[in-house]
Amino acid sequence: MIFSSKKLSLPTAAVALPGRATAMPFNNRHFVNNNPIAPPFPEQLQQALFGMGCFWGAERKFWQHRGIFSTAVGYSGGYTPNPTYDEVCTGLTGHNEVVKVIYDPAITRYTDLLRLFWTSHNPTQGMRQGNDVGTQYRSGIYTYTQQQYDEAIASKAVYQHQLSLAGLGLISTEIAAADAFYYAEDYHQQYLAKEPMGYCGLGGTGVCFD
Repeated sequence: MIFSSKKLSLPTAAVALPGRATAMPFNNRHFVNNNPIAPPFPEQLQQALFGMGCFWGAERKFWQHRGIFSTAVGYSGGYTPNPTYDEVCTGLTGHNEVVKVIYDPAITRYTDLLRLFWTSHNPTQGMRQGNDVGTQYRSGIYTYTQQQYDEAIASKAVYQHQLSLAGLGLISTEIAAADAFYYAEDYHQQYLAKEPMGYCGLGGTGVCFD
């Protein structure tokens, strides 16, 4: 993932790659817990969507958290339908590398997921995360309900206060309504469970949420 394009600006719809009508094939079973990673899900569960840089390490953070039914990595926030990983790395799809989290709200709250999101990466770096540089590594929270959006905005203010006290910069995280989610190729799903010594560039600021 460190060999990605160095493009730092998002493309317009006019220049975005055309993509395809066919989705990437993937195994609909989570490699760690054997639960499905695609719907339908049990009706009491809820979903969340986050971008935190390289999605390999970000996904592992969430599947290790309590109350998580399943996780999946994919692409969202751009224009190109059903992109390949190589296409996303060109910077010409507009997509971000994201993690879809299916969770049980009776066990873990959305605010708990937000806390994990903020403290597991550096949200002040713009179009990069550590050594991973490009628009697909931007920090993002993509919400499915008005309540999620409101909680995300409130949590950003809380964490910005903590970062400012620590002498760090402004948060660059984009917060927006969730768009289409395209599942990444099967080898990316739960990659660090399949390859425990695989690359992970995820790193937080060391600043507590509260």
